[in-house]
Amino acid sequence: MTTIYHRARSAAVKLAGATRAAKDQALNAMADALLSNVDKIVAANAVDVASARDAGTPESTVDRLLLTPARIEGMASGLRQIAALPDPVGEVVRGNTLPNGLRVRQVRVPFGVVGIIYEARPNVTADAAGLTLKSGNAVLLRGSGSAARSNAAIVAVLRSALTGCGMPEDAIQLVDASTRDSVKELMRARGLVDVLIPRGGAELIRTVVEESSVPVIETGVGNCHIYVDESADLDVAERILINAKVQRPSVCNAAESLLVHASLKDTFLPRALKALADNGVTVHTKPEHYGTEFLSLDISLRVVDSLDEAIDHIRRFGSGHSEAIITSSLAAADRFTAEVDAAAVLVNASTRFVDGGELGYGAEIGISTQKLHARGPMGLPELTSTKYVIVGEGQIRG
Repeated sequence: MTTIYHRARSAAVKLAGATRAAKDQALNAMADALLSNVDKIVAANAVDVASARDAGTPESTVDRLLLTPARIEGMASGLRQIAALPDPVGEVVRGNTLPNGLRVRQVRVPFGVVGIIYEARPNVTADAAGLTLKSGNAVLLRGSGSAARSNAAIVAVLRSALTGCGMPEDAIQLVDASTRDSVKELMRARGLVDVLIPRGGAELIRTVVEESSVPVIETGVGNCHIYVDESADLDVAERILINAKVQRPSVCNAAESLLVHASLKDTFLPRALKALADNGVTVHTKPEHYGTEFLSLDISLRVVDSLDEAIDHIRRFGSGHSEAIITSSLAAADRFTAEVDAAAVLVNASTRFVDGGELGYGAEIGISTQKLHARGPMGLPELTSTKYVIVGEGQIRG
């Protein structure tokens, strides 16, 4: 592992000075390489998927693991989108000239070496590699053992593309996933790894946050709520509910909880229950389900007497990810957005939009639910730090 860290550091030094043109060329070459190796990647993924099913893995997890030609095309498209985005490195965040003539600029710079610990989803491998490369960082990818063959195939393809562009192939490295020791080493590699980003279930994230000596950007689970207010347009409410729950239930921005104002229990509620049932969704009404991130065709339901009760419920059971209100009341929308504490708050829109690509940022590294440095979808700017560049003409402090 120490060798891997030093190779990553050397690659990071080279990347820090790379031009946008060079990085964009590499990203497009990586996209081309994915498309040229679809059969190889799908074959490796098929072994992982078969092993997962043989082990009795829930289908919601298998769906996150599965790679199809269409999903690989999506990965390639994501890399091209990143290439088309502005380069954050060198951006002047703020600057001024002091009365003494010193010229001060705060500029964006790469972190250096970024470690990413994630579960199941091998598409994260390409997303993370692309985002870290564009932001000038080397990346150490520690996926789960369940996706080991898929990740190895993807990383081999991406590293080969870097070599063909004259970029350091060690900018992208895969960490052995056969033992938990590699995760422990990453978490203790302070001074060798600049930041860790965990992406996965609650247990993984909690372990990394609590046990790591390396700085961590916390991503979070998604117990996302849809609150249907008394003034809601019921057609809009039904459409958003079904999209947020059903469109892709295995991801963190899918709706997991439905709150319905009591005044709608005889109008919207029967309609919502039928629509959910027609789409294969099981509804849970017991309090022990209120805090559950199902990641499947399941949803919790509670009827609330007021907007206050809805907000209180979300404060108690929400995960700080994404919360939505369906309402025609500007006052209710304003209160909801002001008082609900989450990385994203939506009014009359599906929680599925809380995604870097959907918001126009390109692929994301994850959804941060912390309140320091980065919150919400983490795109390119969130993968940088800053430094102050101060230029003088011999000034000294009196």
